[in-house]
Amino acid sequence: MMKKFLLVVCGSFVGVFLALTVFVISSIIMSIAMMSLGGKMSSISAPVSDNSILHIELSGEINERAVAPALSPMDLMSGSSIERGMALNVLVAAIEKAKENKNIKGIYLKCNGSLAAPATREQLRKALKQFKQSGKWIYAYGYEGFSQGDYYIASVADSIFINPEGAIELHGMASATPYFKKLLDNVGVKMQIIRVGTFKSAVEPYMLENMSDANRLQQEVYMGSIWKTMLDSISADRKMTRDQLNSLADGMILTMPADSLKLLHLVDRVIYKHEMEKALKMLTKVDDDDDLNFVTPEELVPNVEAEVSGDKVAILYACGEIDGSGGVMSDGTGIDTESMSREIRELQKDDDVKALVLRVNSPGGSAFGSEQMWKALDEFKKSGKPFVVSMSDYAASGGYYISSGADRIFAERTTITGSIGIFGMIPAYEGVIKNKLGVNVEVVKTNENADMGVMGKELTPVQLAALQNMVNRGYELFTKRCADGRHVTQDSIKHIAEGRVWDGVSALQRGLVDEIGSLDAAVKWAAKKAGLKDGKYKCQNYPALEPSWRDMLSEYMNMQYEAKLKKDMGVLYDYHKQLTAILGRSHVLCLMETTILTD
Repeated sequence: MMKKFLLVVCGSFVGVFLALTVFVISSIIMSIAMMSLGGKMSSISAPVSDNSILHIELSGEINERAVAPALSPMDLMSGSSIERGMALNVLVAAIEKAKENKNIKGIYLKCNGSLAAPATREQLRKALKQFKQSGKWIYAYGYEGFSQGDYYIASVADSIFINPEGAIELHGMASATPYFKKLLDNVGVKMQIIRVGTFKSAVEPYMLENMSDANRLQQEVYMGSIWKTMLDSISADRKMTRDQLNSLADGMILTMPADSLKLLHLVDRVIYKHEMEKALKMLTKVDDDDDLNFVTPEELVPNVEAEVSGDKVAILYACGEIDGSGGVMSDGTGIDTESMSREIRELQKDDDVKALVLRVNSPGGSAFGSEQMWKALDEFKKSGKPFVVSMSDYAASGGYYISSGADRIFAERTTITGSIGIFGMIPAYEGVIKNKLGVNVEVVKTNENADMGVMGKELTPVQLAALQNMVNRGYELFTKRCADGRHVTQDSIKHIAEGRVWDGVSALQRGLVDEIGSLDAAVKWAAKKAGLKDGKYKCQNYPALEPSWRDMLSEYMNMQYEAKLKKDMGVLYDYHKQLTAILGRSHVLCLMETTILTD
C-alpha cells in the first residue's frame, strides 16, 4: 500500500515537473518569437519592383489602427502565419506612399465583403481620391459581387469589374432595435431607469416595448444624412443622379444579373477572375506568363507604429467604450481612462511632443471615467501645446465629452457624434428570487438605505430621487464642459443636447465640430498651430502596442470566446455586450445606444 502511495506521489511530482518544464520552454520560445516578430514588424520592407500594383483586399473587419496579432502557443511554436486583419491607418498610409512611389503604377481593389462603419469607409475613399490626383489608376473587382459598403469605396475607381455571377447590394440604410421590456416583465425583472435627455435612447430597449418618437426622429435624420453623403459620392464618380441610385436601391438591384449592372453604368466590365488578372498584366506591361507584381499595404508600410525621434505630433487613439475591457493597448476593446490619463500627462511632459491629436472612435461609457480623461486633456491644453480631436466612426456621449475641450474638432461627414446625455439603469429582480426561485431573503440593517439594491431589491422613491439628482448633476457638468470647450452658453448646448445623436454634417451646422476632415487634416492643423513646418516633424501613435506574449494568449482566448458568442447570438450580441457593461458598472453612464445599421 505504501509502495503504491509513493508511486502516486512520485508520479505527481514528475507530472508537475514536466508541466513546469514545458511551460518554461514554451515561454522562452514565445519570448524569442515575440522579439523576432517585433523586429520584423518594425523593419522589414518588401522591395517594390517596377510596374508594381498596390493590392488592397477588402475583406473582414477594418480596425482603427494596426494592433498586435493574437496568437496561440502552437501558432508561435509552429511558425503559423499571423492573421492581423485590416487597419485603417495602415491602409491610408500605404495609399499615400503608393501615390509617391514611381514603381507603383496603380491600385487593385479586390472587394470581398469588408466590415466597417460609414466613416471608416469615407476615410478610405478619401485617401483613394487623393491617390487619383497623381494620375495613377484604380481598378476595383467584385469577385463575388459588391456589398453596399464595398461598392461605396469601389465607386471611386477608374473602372469597376464584376464576376458574371456577382451582384451589387445597393439597398439603402436601416436600423434594427430589439425591445426587451415585455421579456423582462415576463421573467419578473423591472429596470429602474434614471436619465437626462429626451433622446437618450440607450435605455429604451429595457423600458419600452416600442421605439419612442424622439428616437425614431433622430435615427431617421442621421441615417438619411449618411445615406445622402454616400449617394452623392457614388453619383459624382459614376455620373449618375441620386434619384437614379435611389430608384435602383428600391428596385432590388441585388437580384439583377451582372450584364444588367453594366447597362445601368454601375460597373464597366463583366469578367472572370483570370480575365481580371490578364487585364492587370496588360495595364502594367507584364508578360502573360509572368506573375503580377503585387505589393500589400503591410509590405509597403511595415513600420506605421514604429517609434520616432525629434519633434512630433502625438496621435493618441481612444477607441471603444470608456472604462471598458481594454486598457493601454487601446485596441478597440475599451478605453482604460486611468491608463490613458497617465499617458496624456506623460505626453504633456515630453518635450519632443509639440501637439496632441486625440483620435476618438468611441460610443462613450463611464461618466466618471470621461471626466477623469477630460481633466487630463484640459491640463495638456493649459500647458500651451495644441490639442486637436479627430473623430472617426463614433465620438458620441462620453466620446464627445472627452473631445469637447479641444482647440479644434475634425469629423467625417458620416461620423456619429453628440448624444450629450447621461443615465443609470438598475435592475430590480427580487420578485424573480422570491416568486420564481422560491428564495426568501431576510435583511438586517443599521440604517434606512443600507440595503439599497441588495439582492435586486427595488429602489424606494427616496432612493430613486437621490439617484436622479446625481444624474442631473452629471448632466449639468457634462453640458458645462461642452459649453466651455465650444465657447458658447450652457443653454445653447442644452438646446442641441438632450442625448440626441447627430451625423458629422449636422454636428458641423450646430457647432459641435469645427471642420469636416480626416485624421491627416487634423494632424496638419495641429502641427501648424504648434509652429511646425512640413517635413520637419513626425507622427507617433500612442498608446504603444507592446503586449507581452501572455497578453496575446489572453487576447487569443477572448477572441475565440467572443467569436463563438457572436455567432451563437447573432444580432442580439451587441445588446448582450452593452447590457453586460451597463449592469457591471457602479457609475452612471454617458453611452450611446447600440444601433445595428445594415451596410
